[in-house]
Formats: sequence, C-alpha cells, structure tokens
Amino acid sequence: MPLLDHFHPPLRNVLQWNSFHSAWLAELAGDFNEWLPPRFYAEPSTRFGIEVDVAALERITDSPDDGDWKPTYTAPVATATVPFAIGTDALEVLVYEDYPGEIRLVGAVEFASPANKDRPESRAAFVTKCREYLHRGIGLVIVDVVTDKHFNLHNDLMQAIGRPEQAVGGHLYAVAYRPTGKNGTGQLAIWSHRLVVGEPLPEVPMWLWGGLSIPARLNDTYDETCRRLRVAARLADRAADHANNGA
Repeated sequence: MPLLDHFHPPLRNVLQWNSFHSAWLAELAGDFNEWLPPRFYAEPSTRFGIEVDVAALERITDSPDDGDWKPTYTAPVATATVPFAIGTDALEVLVYEDYPGEIRLVGAVEFASPANKDRPESRAAFVTKCREYLHRGIGLVIVDVVTDKHFNLHNDLMQAIGRPEQAVGGHLYAVAYRPTGKNGTGQLAIWSHRLVVGEPLPEVPMWLWGGLSIPARLNDTYDETCRRLRVAARLADRAADHANNGA
C-alpha cells in the first residue's frame, strides 16, 4: 500500500495516527530482528505527551511505599525560569548490542510526531537528540510522514551540524545517516529520500555502530501494518457509510 495521509480525513477519522505509528514501529523492530546477528536486538519505544513535573509529583505524594516519610527540604525559589523542551513524543526503534559486560545502543530510528514539530523548542529538542546520536557514532534513520506540520527536522539537523546544503525538499522524508571516524574527525554519509503521499516508501540502510548495516524496509513494514490493522477495509467501510448517508 502506498503512503497514506494519517493526519487528515478520511483516514484520521477511522484510525488514530499514534496507534498506527506504535504498530508500525513494532513491525519495523520485528523485521530488524530477522536481520540482526544473535547478540543484537531491536525494540520499539513509544512515549506520548511526557509530563515530567506532574509525573514526579504524583510519584512522591501518592507512593504507598514511603510509610510515614515526609520531605524535610524545601528548595529555594529559582533565580530564573525559562521555556525549555524536556521532550514531548518519542517514537523510535532502538537497536542494542549485548556486548560482554554491557548492553550498548548501536542504532536508532526516530519517527517524527506532530508534537516534535509544533514549536521551536520541540524541534530543537528533537534535533539535539539526533545530533547526539551521530556524535556518539550511532547510526540513525529519521522518518517523517506528518502532513499537518510543515517543518523539516532533517533540514534543521543539517543546519545544526553546519551542512545546510544537504537539505531535503518538502516536509515528508526518510533519511539514513552513517557517522564514521575517530579522534574528533570523521564524516557523515547520508541517504535522503523525499516522501510523497500516494507513492511507495523507500528502503534505507540502517547503519549500526561498528559498521554493520541492515535494511530498514519502510514500505514492507508499512504495508504489513496496514494489513494487520485492516486500513483498506476501514477506509472502504467509511466511504460506503458516507455514500449511503449522502444518498
């Protein structure tokens, strides 16, 4: 199935985009595990609408495990409070290596969400996370199929690392990155693809720390997710209902 618009009718009315993305990430992680050597594994990770301050407060005040303990320290008033993006949505597939003595992150796929793109501080937080992956030598793929926010996070990332000439046109794209080098010098290989609603998704290389690569089969996993969630049938049912109501 070609790429659909998950953020406008009719699909938005029959399937929540975050439900679909969660299922797609799980499908992609499972496909990665079919390609990875035994000591590597991929896991999907989704977090929506993170509220760190509220969550922390509830954990302290509502925990039944603290008995009669009460806090004895009160922090002074801050000298300044400024806007700062802790993070909003995180939709990712993380690839780990079970290395002797440690489990280390070796690759990441980051899916953009509307919340990653809606404010300057959210876009900056997303770019900072991706840039940190690259500086650590971790292979990265960014996929952006968000049609209702027209900012380009890949272009922001290229601007942040001083390579604005590597910008991709449009606001839908899939880009793979392979950082290589050592001792502060290196280079970044880039595979960029502009995405178009109504056309198939590309296959891009998922490079892992250490030089191993596996395919990120975006179209195959997208198609399988659509099949499992009965997207075509649900759209057909909605179209039939609309036609009957119109008649």
